[in-house]
Amino acid sequence: MSGDGNAADQGPAHRYIELVFAGLMGLFAIAVVYGAWRAGIGWGFEGPKAGFFPFIMGAGLIGATAVNIWHGLQGSKSKIFADWDQLKQVGAVTLPIVVYIALIPYIGIYVASVLLIGYFMMKISDYGPVRTLIISIAVPFITFLVFERWFLVALPKGPLEAMFGY
Repeated sequence: MSGDGNAADQGPAHRYIELVFAGLMGLFAIAVVYGAWRAGIGWGFEGPKAGFFPFIMGAGLIGATAVNIWHGLQGSKSKIFADWDQLKQVGAVTLPIVVYIALIPYIGIYVASVLLIGYFMMKISDYGPVRTLIISIAVPFITFLVFERWFLVALPKGPLEAMFGY
């Protein structure tokens, strides 16, 4: 993070990131408050209605958002959040996880996990293909045994599991 102080060349300003995420949290808080209001925020014969506690939490989030926006507006324009190279490293981990999550409804958690573990082992580490194949298959298989057989907790399955009758 050394340089001539030009934050645009080094990475996004801390102030900008803080304001963006405060705004996103504010939108989430508004959605929580709206959903709680639709569910009922009053007090009924049996006690608080379904939206009472979510409404309180959403209102607290709106207050926290206001504080974060205020602090973001007070922050330094030149202080950077992270270097672009650091953000690329975060993206190199985040993007595959987003793809993994998107694939789960279509191919199941076990096959998606094999792909994710294999990808990370080949891309980020220096493991060879044999070790990668063994570990990327063994970990989801052990997870399957623990959750499906031992704890009897069904996790999302895809066509491969259906082919084996699960």
